[in-house]
Amino acid sequence: MSPLLPALSSQPPHLKILDQTKLPNKVIYQKIFSYRTLISAIRRLKIRGAPLLGVAVAYGVALEAVKTKKGLREKLSRVIRELSTSRPTAFNLFFALQRMDKIIQSVPNEEELRIAIIREAEKMEWEEREKCERIGSHGARLLPDKARVLTICNTGILATPGIGTALGVIYKAKEKGKELKVFVCETRPLLQGARLTTWELKRMGIETYLITDGMMAKVMPEIDLVLVGADRIARNFDFANKIGTLTLAICARYYQKPFYCAAPTSTIDNSLRNGKEIIIEEREKEEVLTCQGKMIAPKGIKVLNPSFDIIPHTLLTGLITENGIIRLKEKGKLLVRR
Repeated sequence: MSPLLPALSSQPPHLKILDQTKLPNKVIYQKIFSYRTLISAIRRLKIRGAPLLGVAVAYGVALEAVKTKKGLREKLSRVIRELSTSRPTAFNLFFALQRMDKIIQSVPNEEELRIAIIREAEKMEWEEREKCERIGSHGARLLPDKARVLTICNTGILATPGIGTALGVIYKAKEKGKELKVFVCETRPLLQGARLTTWELKRMGIETYLITDGMMAKVMPEIDLVLVGADRIARNFDFANKIGTLTLAICARYYQKPFYCAAPTSTIDNSLRNGKEIIIEEREKEEVLTCQGKMIAPKGIKVLNPSFDIIPHTLLTGLITENGIIRLKEKGKLLVRR
């Protein structure tokens, strides 16, 4: 069996998604026949990861284009509005819907519009796959043989249409024959690191160590490099990523370890001046109060559950994109683009 299981595939008249809430214990695919079912799956984190969400919502629009016989333009505009409410932070989702909206506005004939929407979704998937390959190739140069890498959350085949962003760097380094040790933060409260990233890395045959989020300072002195992904990047390179990433960045700076973010340019929101303008998703308190369905705190306790951190660009060593590596000085001044 191939180690790479696709998290999303388009099989008209439906999409097929790998239900990530069931991993690592069960591999279950769900068929999605409508955009409303897709919205529910996104909100419940059955499908997740900023690059993958962008492609998913594009195919969600395409699904409705196939099904709708009359009033196509009006229907697709409504679908885009509703899909845009599914999750607020991942910019790839909005970027994809903006592209779909441009198609709707520019193609007057309904039958041509239907075809154009489907082709645009397919094009986005291909583009994101290619971006992952290029991000991986650029980033792999940063990893020495026998590198010890620390990461958080999940940034691999389960979060993108391709090999991944931060994990894609690791996979490309392995492909080049480099031996690696990867340390994975469990990523509370939903354990994407423990449930998803270790599952991927094990299937890829990479030596992996799972640590609790509170252990990152303990292991940091032994780490060569920290690799993370991003859900939205502002113009000044402040970025949003899974809660716990800011702690990781501060810890890396204290121990003078390189801290890199890997993300496609479709994650960069040029409308935002800095990270203060990024909307942070607040999720349900039950995610913190329970673990694997069991209560772990007293009833009635108050809970904070922001899903993302904002990491200032001053803590970033560099940004790995499909166009190359952007290296930053401490104050965020562009140093090298290659």
